[in-house]
Parts: sequence; structure tokens; C-alpha cells
Amino acid sequence: MENTIEQLPKLAKEKHNENRKFFAKLRKKPPKDLDYIMQDLHEEEFQRTDCLECANCCKTTGPLFTNNDIERISKHFRMKPQKFVETYLRVDEEQDYVLQRVPCTFLGADNYCSIYDVRPKACREFPHTNRKKVSSNK
Repeated sequence: MENTIEQLPKLAKEKHNENRKFFAKLRKKPPKDLDYIMQDLHEEEFQRTDCLECANCCKTTGPLFTNNDIERISKHFRMKPQKFVETYLRVDEEQDYVLQRVPCTFLGADNYCSIYDVRPKACREFPHTNRKKVSSNK
């Protein structure tokens, strides 16, 4: 599993153009049953994948933090929202709040999230494969 994860960036780069064309085609004319296909694929994958064994998403990428996320998480820490932002976040090129660094500050050595109950919306929805009306999501 570890070797596969290490190879993902290389494999993704090799397939970038092919994937871009595929998704452009899919956007133009999605299958009528795309939502059901995605639900089945999502469920099938998460029967095989143990997030606590891997946690690669938390180790390699960081979520966007909405204002609601900042309010909720700062309240959890009993901090002022601005102090939470100064301590943990930065503004990226697209003017979004993101973590100052990855792996995620809130990820423990055991791959458990220390703020799981109040985690950002992007983390709650990740990997975004079990959404309703997938074909209309951007």
C-alpha cells in the first residue's frame, strides 16, 4: 500500500492529459445514472480503504476553511477566531484560508483527527465522491 501511495504523484502526472480529456467529455455528456455509479464506486472503495490506516489525504493536502469552520473550530479551542487564523492558517493565492503547512496540524501519529467532531466542511465531505447530483457539482 505504501509503495502505491508513493507512486500516485508520478502516475497522476503521466495520466494528466488523458484524465483531463476524459473529465471534459464526461462534463459535456454525463451518463444518466452517474450518481448511482458514483455511489456504488464510493461504497466499494470504502469497503477496501481504511482511512485510519492511510490518512494520506491529511498528510499531503489541506482543506479550505470557511468562515463557519473557523468560528466552530476556534470556539472548540476557546480561542478568538482571529487568533485561530493567526496560529493555524494562511491565505492562499485564491484568497482562501488554508493550513499553514501539511501534514495537517490536527492529525495525530495514530492517524486520528484531534478535531474530528468539529473538522472543516471540506474534511467532512472528502473525498467528495458520495455527493448527490455529482454531474452538477463543480
